[in-house]
Formats: sequence, structure tokens, C-alpha cells
Amino acid sequence: MTTLSTLTENGNNSLKSYFIELADFSNWADNRAIDWLNQITDEQWDQIANSSFGSVRDTAVHIVSAKKIWIDFWTNVQHPIYLSSKFKGTREDLIDIWKRTSAQLKSFIENYPAENYTTEIYVRKPNGELSTMEFRKTFPHMINHSTYHRGQLVTLLRQSGFLSLSNTDLFTYFNT
Repeated sequence: MTTLSTLTENGNNSLKSYFIELADFSNWADNRAIDWLNQITDEQWDQIANSSFGSVRDTAVHIVSAKKIWIDFWTNVQHPIYLSSKFKGTREDLIDIWKRTSAQLKSFIENYPAENYTTEIYVRKPNGELSTMEFRKTFPHMINHSTYHRGQLVTLLRQSGFLSLSNTDLFTYFNT
């Protein structure tokens, strides 16, 4: 089984290539989700649901907020702000932020030096607690986190009556 430790032992270039591939996957899957959001009604966007974030809107805001805050942590933004705590914009506003954040992720991961993969990243959680973790562990966490919440988004969209969904699995990505 390939693990982060194995990839690191085999050389950071292998890990860097894998991280670039994961960033491309995440952006590909996010683009599919953005496509869904562009097709739904305002009622479906705001429909209250029994889920982690209560609506398609709130779930989408959380996905974008998490992706953006990780980039802020990795780039040492002085006072990173969780988008989910302040976003009041429209669906279109969120989609614009999502697209810009995806471009930032792609650029960041391509340019982040592989020799920094064991660097400790400082994370300020929403509750104010400070934590640290190596970059090489935070990056796959961000990818996994997005995948998890895109799955919730699928469920919420289905419950709202939107059925024009497409597969966002890593397996599907690798086979397209």
C-alpha cells in the first residue's frame, strides 16, 4: 500500500506529482459541482435540509471556505478569515470565489517547494484553538474534506429534486 511516508521516502518529487494530480482532481470535481449549482433554482439553493450545514448554499459555502482557508494557512496569511463566517453574497459571487480559489490551489501546489512538505503549518481553528500539522498531511486532508462535503452536496441536491448529477469519484477522474 502506498502511504504518504512511502511517497516521501521515495522522494518528494513523487509526492509533488501526486499532490499536483490531487489538486487537478479536486478542481475537476469542484467544476462539476459548480456546474450543478449553475443549474438549480434559488429555491433549491436555499432549501432548508437536515444535514451538516442545513442547505445547498451553506454546504457550498463551507466547501469553498475550507479550500480557501487552507490556502491562507499554507501561504501564511496574517489574519485568515473563514469565508463561512462572513459570506453574505449571491450564488454567483460564491462561484466566482470558488473558481479563483481553485486557480490559486493549482498555482500554489505547482509552485510550493517539495522540500517544504515536512514544514509545520499553523492552523487557527474556527473556535480559536491553534494547531500544527505537516504540510504533507494537511494537503490530502483538504482534498478528502472537499470530497466528503461534495458527497453531502449530492445528497442535498437530490433531496431538492435536482437529478442532473455527474460522478465526481477519483476513479472516474482517472478514467476521463
